[in-house]
Amino acid sequence: MNVAVRCENLSKIYDTGEQKVIALNAVNLTIGLGELMMLVGPSGCGKTTLISVIAGILDQDDGLCELFGENLSTMKGKDKLRFRAQKIGFVFQAFNLLPALNAAENVSVPLIINGVKRDVAKRKAIEVLERVGLGDRWKSFPSQLSGGQQQRVAIARALVHSPSLIVCDEPTSALDHASGHNVMNLLKEIAVHKDRALVIVSHDARIFGFADRIAEMDDGHIVNVR
Repeated sequence: MNVAVRCENLSKIYDTGEQKVIALNAVNLTIGLGELMMLVGPSGCGKTTLISVIAGILDQDDGLCELFGENLSTMKGKDKLRFRAQKIGFVFQAFNLLPALNAAENVSVPLIINGVKRDVAKRKAIEVLERVGLGDRWKSFPSQLSGGQQQRVAIARALVHSPSLIVCDEPTSALDHASGHNVMNLLKEIAVHKDRALVIVSHDARIFGFADRIAEMDDGHIVNVR
């Protein structure tokens, strides 16, 4: 298996000053290129912390996390930002759309960060919005969109620059059954091929069947991979 993500004895501790919370406890996980890996488990078990470390948003306290053979925790600031901008697409549970930008402008952001001209970025953004069923809403601002529509804009933003790793935190949480399956079919089609991998955190049992493998987490551990 060609490896996209490799985590070995990965640990993360949050120190609140009054107590220490072990969010990740010696996590071992390998995700292959072309694979859709789903992380499941109860709230607070470490799923979001794990994908945040994988995506380079958080640094681990101990252990190793490599993306495509690169250790993000040893990268300098600008190199790390450049690597993330080129290689990673992230769908946040809270969407994190910019309220002053319309849908196409929000989706364009990763392309512009990577140096794509604004007019080219806009055309590409509209193309991806069409693929998520929002081609007719590209001029709409987040406040003019439903929660489900905002979620699809966030997914389009994660896909637009064709990253090698796409990380999604509850991508179907604001969607009805049919829309959730449409989004998962889209993610599977666009995101999963031999040069790319997809990691999804989800409580939505309706979409578990889309996973190639499911890693079950509890108390900061991965307790089973199936």
